[in-house]
Amino acid sequence: MAALPLIDEIRACRLCESELPHGVRPVVQFSPHSKVVIVGQAPGIRVHRSGVPWDDASGDRLRQWLEVSTEDFYDTAKFGIVPMGFCYPGTGKSGDLPPRPECAEKWMTPVMNTFEAKPLVLLIGAYAQKYFLKARRQRTLTDTVHSFREYLPEYFVLPHPSPRNNIWLKKNEWFEGDILPSLRQHVQKRLTQSI
Repeated sequence: MAALPLIDEIRACRLCESELPHGVRPVVQFSPHSKVVIVGQAPGIRVHRSGVPWDDASGDRLRQWLEVSTEDFYDTAKFGIVPMGFCYPGTGKSGDLPPRPECAEKWMTPVMNTFEAKPLVLLIGAYAQKYFLKARRQRTLTDTVHSFREYLPEYFVLPHPSPRNNIWLKKNEWFEGDILPSLRQHVQKRLTQSI
């Protein structure tokens, strides 16, 4: 299935409309040529309003982690952005609600089958890791991230770059020193490979 008609289908999706307190606005970008695919959780309220994926503090940090420019980040020949839930799910007691499960059930397989060459898939956060890694996940997200080499070269596992995770990042200082250099190396290698 070609990427553009698929994106059009996704953007027209109303599957969860009755469950979304802020309405439907699928936020997704990719092309058949995307070399790195970012699978996060779901858009937050700011991204819901702008329609631009990772257009928030989490996105700023993610681009710092990757050491890529904003221009490169939004170049679909380089990066595909495919969250577990395409629409903002609303807010719960302790932050945003989980991504609606209907999105991944309906769309993830067709999207992942779109790419001409197998991309490096960045699995950001527990929802993406649970969906893609299944029983291969470790007991906790921290253990999964610590074991990142086990999932290469197909997947690179990461915590969410949200400011809400500042405490996790402080408690796990090895992440910045051990994981980020490897992340940057793998991403740059994939971006510079010809298909």
